[in-house]
Amino acid sequence: MAVKITSVEDLAARVLVALGGRVVSFLVYGSAARPGAADRKSVDTLLIADGVDQGLLDALASAVAPWIQAGHPPPIVLTESEWQASADAFAIEYEDIRAAYRLLAGRDPWSGITVQREDVQRQLEHELVGKLVRLRQGYVGLQGDAGRLTALVTGSASGFLTMLRTTLRLAGTPVPATSAEVVLAAAAVVGFPAKDLADVVAHVEGRTPLRLAARDPRAAAYLEAVAKAADYVNRS
Repeated sequence: MAVKITSVEDLAARVLVALGGRVVSFLVYGSAARPGAADRKSVDTLLIADGVDQGLLDALASAVAPWIQAGHPPPIVLTESEWQASADAFAIEYEDIRAAYRLLAGRDPWSGITVQREDVQRQLEHELVGKLVRLRQGYVGLQGDAGRLTALVTGSASGFLTMLRTTLRLAGTPVPATSAEVVLAAAAVVGFPAKDLADVVAHVEGRTPLRLAARDPRAAAYLEAVAKAADYVNRS
């Protein structure tokens, strides 16, 4: 009989059984960790372990297999020393996880973790410009292909929303809970029309799938919003 995991709490219980005392921290983060969050098709989790070796990876793979089959990504896996040492390299990710997470097992991982503002800004500028360059390159080749153009935009949208949340933190602006509110707040700070991203946000939130036409102006508007955000961070 196939095993089903119906909640992230069930997943945590399976991970604890499989790994026992090797679990330092196990947490869910992102939209699924916010109070009152609806069921999500994709739930993000993070495992911090006392070490990573083949035995741990094999045991974890078996424990999370039903979770992955249900459409969720496997956990991010870090050793405790990697977690402690990587706040400068992954400043955006650390800040975004800390903003919305729930501890499921083990101890709270944030003791002694400090994220420097300059590390956040440096990474954010690098990633926004990199995203802009890749999107423009893709747009040149794909703007006449509706399906691939849609995939280009939707494949980058969640990451861009993370960058907008980070931009708001750098600007000292409160970060709203929903993607739609994040875009509204970021549009006011950065200077792009929030309505240009309405359909992208609806896709990210799971309300309405985005389907672009060939040479769809919504794709060009999305690229322009990324360019505006990159320019704002560069000037900050």
